Amino acid sequence: MDSMNFTTFALVRHGQTDWNAQRRIQGSTDIPLNDVGRNQARDAVAVLSAYEWDAVVCSPLSRAVETAKLIAGGLGLRVTRHVPELAERSFGHAEGLQDGPELDALRIPGGFRGAEDEDDAASRGLGALDALAEEFAGHRVLVVAHGTLIRLSLSRAIGRTLQSIDNAVLNLAHHHSIDGWELEYFNGERVTADIPG
Repeated sequence: MDSMNFTTFALVRHGQTDWNAQRRIQGSTDIPLNDVGRNQARDAVAVLSAYEWDAVVCSPLSRAVETAKLIAGGLGLRVTRHVPELAERSFGHAEGLQDGPELDALRIPGGFRGAEDEDDAASRGLGALDALAEEFAGHRVLVVAHGTLIRLSLSRAIGRTLQSIDNAVLNLAHHHSIDGWELEYFNGERVTADIPG
């Protein structure tokens, strides 16, 4: 296999925020990490240090930026750049809400009224990853982004519906220019044929 055609990605969801802890829909609202999230980012270094990384990129939202800086610092690296297309899916008026009547009133098939379409978010996220795979062909790229965006992008990439993404855990995927995407680790666990979806 030509190593220049094989690119490895760690796809890491940012650490916890107060809205995560309160089970509020976060989406594109720029909510910072809390102390639990900062510790999760620091703890992620131990797993990620088993690999050598050539670049660290992240969403421009502050929770992803801080997570990426904490992880990169722990690895002796720096954040290469912020990628706008890696921002979380927008959930429109549902952002900030918890389960209940107000949120239920916004529900429509596939999400919420005024939210970014699921297919559009998947296309945007996977497009960003494909562009990074081309730019960093043959290298290892650490990407810090968001749960829904990672889930939708990976689901599109491998043709299977995946479950939710945990905060600050390893999702390891490989991109081959001919064979496409392969998922090796999901939510910190090695992928088997019966990966939960």
